[in-house]
Amino acid sequence: MHACTIRELTKEYVLKSETVRALRGVSFNVPEGDYVAIMGPSGSGKSTLLNLLGCLDQPTNGQLLLGEDDVATMTDDQLAEIRSRRIGFVFQSYNLIQQLTVVENIQVPLYYQGRLGVRERDRCIDLAHRVGLGDRLDHRPAQLSGGQQQRVAIARALVNDPAIILADEPTGALDSRTSEEVMAIFDQLNREGITIIL
Repeated sequence: MHACTIRELTKEYVLKSETVRALRGVSFNVPEGDYVAIMGPSGSGKSTLLNLLGCLDQPTNGQLLLGEDDVATMTDDQLAEIRSRRIGFVFQSYNLIQQLTVVENIQVPLYYQGRLGVRERDRCIDLAHRVGLGDRLDHRPAQLSGGQQQRVAIARALVNDPAIILADEPTGALDSRTSEEVMAIFDQLNREGITIIL
């Protein structure tokens, strides 16, 4: 089975009187459990494609299947449900909430689902330990290095047991040693069967 299937996907943006074609008929499959890197020069549509895969935007044309669900035709509410239950995001800029602790940042996706019990908090603590932040549970992002902040973002992406993790340049702001450590986490997650697209 495929984690996602993309057929003739296009995305156009109309800016004033100009139409920008960010994607032009992209087609490929990602089997479940695969580890895929999307590569290309700046401006080639990589982030646009990840936004579509992550249900943050909808294509202009084409078909986009996540599992068996055609998300290209879904409503905003349906897309939000898919995002919250089946997709984990890791961004280059971490996107952590500065006022929250490590555990609270990991818990943010659960908050939007109204899942804030003791069991959910314990899961967030377990995930913090898993990414090597067990001794930083009450720290805020400003008290963490870039690599540690990215580890929080990875744990947050895992909190809903996603079928797919989408990572948009997850090591772009990190030094080479820290990048290797972060990529080792992705490697381990993939060995455990999680589909990763970065």
